Amino acid sequence: MTAPSALRHAVLLDRVREQLAARSVEPDAETIAEVVRSESGGLLSDTDLLAALRYLHTELVGAGPLEALLADSAVTDILVTGPDRVWIERGAGLERVPVAFDDEASVRRLAVRLALGAGRRLDDAQPWVDGRLAGIGRHGYAVRLHAMIPPLALDGTCISLRVLRSATMDFATLVANGGIPEPVRDLVTGVVAQRRAFVVVGGTGAGKSTFLNCLLGQVDPRERMVIVEDAPELDPQHPHVVRLVARAPNVEGIGEVSVRTLVRQALRMRPDRIIVGEVRGPEVIDLLTALNTGHEGCAGTLHANSVAEVPARMEALAALGGIGRTALHSQLAAALDVVFGVARRPDGRRGLVEVGAVDVAADGTVVIRSLWSRTDEPGWSSP
Repeated sequence: MTAPSALRHAVLLDRVREQLAARSVEPDAETIAEVVRSESGGLLSDTDLLAALRYLHTELVGAGPLEALLADSAVTDILVTGPDRVWIERGAGLERVPVAFDDEASVRRLAVRLALGAGRRLDDAQPWVDGRLAGIGRHGYAVRLHAMIPPLALDGTCISLRVLRSATMDFATLVANGGIPEPVRDLVTGVVAQRRAFVVVGGTGAGKSTFLNCLLGQVDPRERMVIVEDAPELDPQHPHVVRLVARAPNVEGIGEVSVRTLVRQALRMRPDRIIVGEVRGPEVIDLLTALNTGHEGCAGTLHANSVAEVPARMEALAALGGIGRTALHSQLAAALDVVFGVARRPDGRRGLVEVGAVDVAADGTVVIRSLWSRTDEPGWSSP
């Protein structure tokens, strides 16, 4: 876009925004076209009108230049680090894509608009945002948003989008793809059938939710599962599932419903199993409480580098809720049975790499004893 053209479009954008605000209407394509014709007084040619509409639609609706990337079902992450520096993740590492914004101001406008869509603010007084967007993109996927603006982001506005598509792969497909090796298949299904309490650990993008979703599909159909998540990812193929999703605070800082609150509510919903999509804070205490009140077979996911690090990771999270080390290990020993570790190879394949069992040391602390590890295939490592 040439400088004079960019200036005209920027002026037009401000005028259209004023009209839309005065009308209090949603900026859909038809409304934008009507406002543009009104503002131009009928002086724009068809070519100029089309160019203006494309520009305004990008600036006012959806995810702007990122819409096409969100429409790609293989894309899991979109990262913007500058007007002409856009990266995506499609399961084989980050790759740069030929998507560009007009300038830094355009990136910031999109970040601010997405923040408002998540019910948050992004400005000089609050220079970062962490929230969740519901139903953006052509397919209406939920998206986890993080954005940061200068001067904290030294080189310009940064936007990070994680596309939260439901984990719908079933157990048979996971086994067929090598995500669960045949030698350990019976061990995995036995953990579920015997109602053992377990957690799935691994790094970001390692496939924790996909693995957990597949295991939940193996639960006896007569059992009732209540799933609590920060963002809706789990959707097991099971006839009796209740899904609860946390809510972030609005722009006034009120209205938040935390995962911890939902775990407490789940205890009152006559569950056979309580599933916490990701334990990342003081809700670990409530999960352990649920595990120790007769709700066998409960499960969750946890960020950890390996199965052996689970006790230390839970110690840190429990400390946020005021629970000391001794009390945490006492509850953990009685509550948890098995730990599954998942990881992703450099070629994008994801799968189970380690299985551990909970043991109690002589001093009363919990340790994780290795039952199986994936050492027979090159390229796999612990999470």
